[in-house]
Amino acid sequence: AYAELLGFIQSLNMAIKNKKNSDEFPKSEATRQMLQILDTLDQWIEEIEPIDQPQRFGNAAFRDWWKRICEKADDLISPLLPDDAKESIIELKAYWGESFGNATRIDYGSGHELSFVAFLFCLCKLEVFHESDCCSLVLQVFNRYLDIVRNLQSRYRMEPAGSHGVWGLDDFQFLSYLWGSSQLIDHPTILPKSFVDATICQENGHEYIFLDCINFINKMKTGPFAEHSNQLWGISGVPYWAKVNSGLIKMFKAEVLGKFPVVQHFVFGSLLSIAKYEVPRRA
Repeated sequence: AYAELLGFIQSLNMAIKNKKNSDEFPKSEATRQMLQILDTLDQWIEEIEPIDQPQRFGNAAFRDWWKRICEKADDLISPLLPDDAKESIIELKAYWGESFGNATRIDYGSGHELSFVAFLFCLCKLEVFHESDCCSLVLQVFNRYLDIVRNLQSRYRMEPAGSHGVWGLDDFQFLSYLWGSSQLIDHPTILPKSFVDATICQENGHEYIFLDCINFINKMKTGPFAEHSNQLWGISGVPYWAKVNSGLIKMFKAEVLGKFPVVQHFVFGSLLSIAKYEVPRRA
């Protein structure tokens, strides 16, 4: 599972290198269906109002939303699957339910983000998505997913899961920065030092995932950027986006895939196996 999922993440990373969100790329029927599913989830967020409660964070109405997406999972996911893959919905639902946060703690973090990517990878293994869908999986599907989880975070005041606070890259996401930095490799004018300028992020956030993440931070947090987002501030001192990207891949392996508190909730099955990876021997 580790080897395959990491390979999938790196393949998508390469596919979107130097591409804007608005660039032309193939958009399959499966991609359109997946976007419609995410639109439905967003609609349910608007329908389920936060409740009045004494706690400032972790609005219990999130549990109602989460319960609905789990109860409706078969209806949402099954139309995506070919007839010979319908049985795999049992495994897909395990990643689906973990993709949007924890209903007990009402928190969200990079482990939940990883679950959504695992969900997409499983759909690729089931041949719902193909190699031609790589760009749309990140620049459309994952981007729309980010809209959903940000809406959840702000509407239901979700807690960060396993956050390192000021010393973490971000309270909630990681892959959005990894893939977002790939988009900006070799950009003629936007350098790593540019994203600390809020105006540049506002003008270009609709085209680049990384800059849109900075927009969201600037919206949710106050005070000097270097104080509330120190790790990101450090990235602004790296001269090239290619170096930022390679550094984030190493950091992802260490801080997400390599951390027990993150991966302890990850489940395994026939699609993502716990079996030890065997390195192919050379003849």
